[in-house]
Amino acid sequence: MLYIASDHGGFELKKHLVAYLTKQLKKEVEDLGPYTLDPEDDYPDYAFKLGKKVIEKKDNFGIMICTSADGAIIAANKVEGIRATIGHSIENTEWARKDDDANVLGLSGKFLSTEHARAIVKKFLETEFRTDNPKYARRIQKITEFENKK
Repeated sequence: MLYIASDHGGFELKKHLVAYLTKQLKKEVEDLGPYTLDPEDDYPDYAFKLGKKVIEKKDNFGIMICTSADGAIIAANKVEGIRATIGHSIENTEWARKDDDANVLGLSGKFLSTEHARAIVKKFLETEFRTDNPKYARRIQKITEFENKK
């Protein structure tokens, strides 16, 4: 399942991406809010909600949007099992998926055009985690072990 959420800073981009994901990419998407624009909402509320949904199943992914993407991704990464990355380019997003097994993509509602965001999302969804070299799985395992020691 693909989950998407934002705060007020990502609200408009989220609406565009939900339409793109469902109509053009034919993805099943669950919008976790907000459903109306509220300039006083807080990204941690939505980032935590999204992170908890993503970790329910290994095949789940999330897209979190706020003004800069920074705050939302900092918050999402506080959820155990989340490996969130900021998608500032198509290339960095591809590397985050294939080398780091990122399961949440953070996007900026302020610094990305709708077209660039669409291209980043498409690359995120079509890129698989590398299995051709055991070092990538070993690195993810080290992160998991560290989280479990908390």
